[in-house]
Amino acid sequence: MASIVILTNFILSCAAEAMGCWKQEKTSTWAFPTLILCLYGFFYMMKPSEPFLTPYLMGPDKNLTTDEVTNQIFPVWTYSYLALLFPVFLLTDYVRYKPVLLLQGISLIVTWLLLLFAHGVLAMQLVEFFYGMVTATEVAYYAYIYSVVSTQHYQRVTSYCRSATLVAATVAAVLGQLLVSLAHVSYFCLNAISLASVSLAFLCAFFLPMPQRSMFFHKKDAPEPLPGPGKGPWSCQEERSPDAAARAPSPQPQAGRARPHRHMLSVLLQLGRDLRDCYGSRKLLCWSLWWALATAGFNQVVNYVQVLWDFRAPSHSSAVYNGAVEAVATFLSSLTSFLVQYVKINWDYFGELALGIFSAIDASCLFLMHFSTSIWACYAGYLIFKACYMLLLTIATFQIAVNLSMERYALMFGFNNFIALLIQTILTIAVVDSRGLGLDIVTQFLIYGSYFAVIHGIFMIRSICVLVSCKCQRKIERSCPEQLNQAEHESREQTVTSYMTQL
Repeated sequence: MASIVILTNFILSCAAEAMGCWKQEKTSTWAFPTLILCLYGFFYMMKPSEPFLTPYLMGPDKNLTTDEVTNQIFPVWTYSYLALLFPVFLLTDYVRYKPVLLLQGISLIVTWLLLLFAHGVLAMQLVEFFYGMVTATEVAYYAYIYSVVSTQHYQRVTSYCRSATLVAATVAAVLGQLLVSLAHVSYFCLNAISLASVSLAFLCAFFLPMPQRSMFFHKKDAPEPLPGPGKGPWSCQEERSPDAAARAPSPQPQAGRARPHRHMLSVLLQLGRDLRDCYGSRKLLCWSLWWALATAGFNQVVNYVQVLWDFRAPSHSSAVYNGAVEAVATFLSSLTSFLVQYVKINWDYFGELALGIFSAIDASCLFLMHFSTSIWACYAGYLIFKACYMLLLTIATFQIAVNLSMERYALMFGFNNFIALLIQTILTIAVVDSRGLGLDIVTQFLIYGSYFAVIHGIFMIRSICVLVSCKCQRKIERSCPEQLNQAEHESREQTVTSYMTQL
């Protein structure tokens, strides 16, 4: 027995040494951290139990009521997410990403352990708190890779990392649906599979190399310029004040060269100046406003749509197709986001019109889900709703990112999401929470449909103003040459008349 233990320890030590040597060789390139991060993202999103969370909570495993799930448990996620988002955003950059990814892995494991073995409303509220920690730390996943690869690989590694999460989400939803419908696997077993997957993600995080720099607190002395002709790394174009470029940030001193608290204060002040400069652009402000408003409504719908589905077709007496719907929704979202690149539209003129039209479609889908008693109508409305939102989010992301450096884009991304979460919290307190109105799930979707109808009205009015302004401007531009020609013709006539008079 002792010899087996010694042999096992010897094999493990050799494997660890080999992994260490291979890791040391590979960490200098972009391939190794990208591979490990993609594996982390895949296992992190590979949770086949997620589409069936509400049936699990309201089924025999947890035996919770609809009101307890809707009005007491789910709102905790919104509150914890809001409370943790800003400090986690700063902490993520300050500790250079990897520790926050490990924290996310621990939070995932705790979340699913509680889901599997804890009972009662308080325990499920604790689940929502830890899941709020998980979503607040998601920024580390998307920001980590930019600190360990050069700018020339940004587009490539971003594609890999996002593809890994999309593939995992689709595979998880399909797998969950097949296990439930064909193999009749219990929801408890699905959560056990999810626990195993997030545990593998946690293990993958240990192999990520520790970054030596970050976007804000640990910059290089001479940051690499982003690719693109004629664009400085801190450009924030159009409709800014003339001296905005002068206020663009200069490289911050590293923490080792200044007192830590003074360095942190200088970084925070610089972030405030960056936000002021970027939101000084009307174009960026308009797209950011839609981002915040629509994301708040979208998160609210996604958070409670399973409750509506269970109300229309109770899981204890009907077949549940939540996994199939989520898989199709993810596929349609990916497809619409991919097809955006082939749409040739002047978004400066027609961007607000597109936001208004698709917000009206979203509102119509939510009204359909409110008024229809058919579960299939609810499924169809959700598919269209999510596809339209992802389409517009892709456009908004491009419109915001195209004029910004990576640092300023990350800052605006975080701030827009913070505003969205603030709006979502207000909606939750007013509409969902038992301490507020505590509306039933069907009435909630009437409120959400009205909310998107208001967004539609805001951007349709804005689009009409923009189109009318552009039309008037074109008229002025056409009339100016005519007026100049007429003035030149009259001047020539006066000269000829004066000359003839002198004769």
